[in-house]
Amino acid sequence: MKKIYKIAKAELLTMFYSPVAWLILIVFTIQIGISFVASLKDVTNTQNMGYTAGSLTPYLLINAVTGLFTMMQKYLYLYMPLLTMGLMSREYSSGTIKLLYSSPVTAKDIIFGKFLGMISYGAILLAALLVLVLGFAFTVDNFNYAELCSGLLGMFLLLCAYSAIGLFVSSLTSYQVVAAIGTLVVLAVLNYANQLWQDIAFVREITYWICLTGRSGPMTGGLICSEDVIYYFVVIAMFLLLSILKLQSTRQSEPVAKVIGKYAFLLAGVVVVGYITSRPVFMYYYDTTETKRNTLSISSQEVMSKLDGGLTITTYVNMLDDNRYLAMPANIKEDEERFKQYLRFKPDMTLKYVYYYADSGNDRFTRLYPGLSTKEMMEKEAELAEVSPELFMPVEELNKTIDLSGEGYHFVRVIERENGQTAFLRLYNDMMKVPGESEISVAFKRFTTKLPVVGFLTGQGEPRITGEGLSRDYTMFADTKDFRQSLVNQGFDVLPVSVSDDQDIPANIDIIVIADMNRALTEGEQEKLDKYIARGGNMLIAGRARKDEVMNSLVEQFGVKFLPGTLVQKHVDEGPNVVYMSATPEMQQLSYLMEPLGPPRNAKIVMLMLQGWNIRQIKGIM
Repeated sequence: MKKIYKIAKAELLTMFYSPVAWLILIVFTIQIGISFVASLKDVTNTQNMGYTAGSLTPYLLINAVTGLFTMMQKYLYLYMPLLTMGLMSREYSSGTIKLLYSSPVTAKDIIFGKFLGMISYGAILLAALLVLVLGFAFTVDNFNYAELCSGLLGMFLLLCAYSAIGLFVSSLTSYQVVAAIGTLVVLAVLNYANQLWQDIAFVREITYWICLTGRSGPMTGGLICSEDVIYYFVVIAMFLLLSILKLQSTRQSEPVAKVIGKYAFLLAGVVVVGYITSRPVFMYYYDTTETKRNTLSISSQEVMSKLDGGLTITTYVNMLDDNRYLAMPANIKEDEERFKQYLRFKPDMTLKYVYYYADSGNDRFTRLYPGLSTKEMMEKEAELAEVSPELFMPVEELNKTIDLSGEGYHFVRVIERENGQTAFLRLYNDMMKVPGESEISVAFKRFTTKLPVVGFLTGQGEPRITGEGLSRDYTMFADTKDFRQSLVNQGFDVLPVSVSDDQDIPANIDIIVIADMNRALTEGEQEKLDKYIARGGNMLIAGRARKDEVMNSLVEQFGVKFLPGTLVQKHVDEGPNVVYMSATPEMQQLSYLMEPLGPPRNAKIVMLMLQGWNIRQIKGIM
């Protein structure tokens, strides 16, 4: 170890004898200082305008534009090749490598000493960053030091990986410029490896794992994952061992077969370790954030804990659907990342992909390929997407295993438990498209909990919940499958309910919605509704203006009375039936979503055609 320390000390002193190390240290400090001041400026401007700044720790550290860790990753990518280019190349070009070979030091001593000297310089760079952050931390209430430590760990491991790579490339040539360019090339390959040959299953797993991009991202964001930490150790060890093997092969002659065997054994070991540590069952996580923003919510964790047995998510991709790109072979790894948090709590969950072609009702393809069959359209699209047409099965073959006609043959996932239970997980017609935690957890919750059934009363001219989705209807709100906020996508089942026939309201109905009736209930219909109320059923009643006579016959028993006429409000640019309302303190406390309605923003609620009402307290009625 003494030899390693002496070599490291000599290497560190040599760095500071040259202007490159000093220049990089000065420029780096100025750059992160500029980023730091820019972040502070944004925070102070936000507060001066009366808005809440939010969580300052992640904003300062990982902001996509000016975050310190975000900017540092970009700078290291450019500076490390300049710092590592002379680690071994300088020894070759000056001839001092012969002195090292003749001295009582091994190749391991040389490489580990050079590497230790390099990461010592890297620690100085991190110290410059740390000084700024700690200065900010002392002025911020509840600064999250654990999140800072997680980010520093990610930056340090990234720096070590870059150092090991640069050291290896430097050991290959005596020209420092060539070593710098070579290091940039290797870093570029490793950073963009996840974009190479992603349509080939086996190669996809290798290139995606070896890619450096995104490995430090989770740690700088506050989530420490065993896979990422081990990945850095494996990459560092691999390039250090490659450097040692290179020096040994130069220092002493060995049979070619033995040399090849050493390299093959090293690469095989890397593959085995990488494969094992990338399995979800062997992954361990630690979320350092104060709000646990990198972890599923407590309610979602409870849902996942109840899912015993096997679980499979099968994604059905129609080549003739506009959203197919989300799970094409080249994008599978990116798609799998959407379920990584769920794999954390259900590591035995399996993800499958099925590709087919069918008419999804998209007239874009019929306009683009007039007169062609669905198979011919698929072949044309496959050629444009650079995938094999043989990957896609005809819909007739798909129908032997599952019928997706109810989903319109659009992009859809089917979640299936080992016991045969199934649930659909869809895309939505909005900017995000993909389901978030709320929608995914609701799909899983269907397996573990009886979801509430909402019955919409029909027969008195109420808005429909099926059909074309006209402006007065409740179709989109209730049953539209590609609308994220619809009841069916938020944990409810919906049914039309009639009290006009001889049947009582079904026992499985948990909530009755009575909205905007055009005629009053008959005595027999009211009797059925009274039976539902008597058994403790829930009701939601909504009435439009000028329907007070019809609605009052229903709501007066609850102490509520709709007033005649329409509420109006005087405006300059709006009609009088548009009403701007302020939220009461009680309403603001209902949910964090109501926070914008309170100070300092005091946002308004805008409603149209409002009707006034009176309420009196009746015992037993809330």
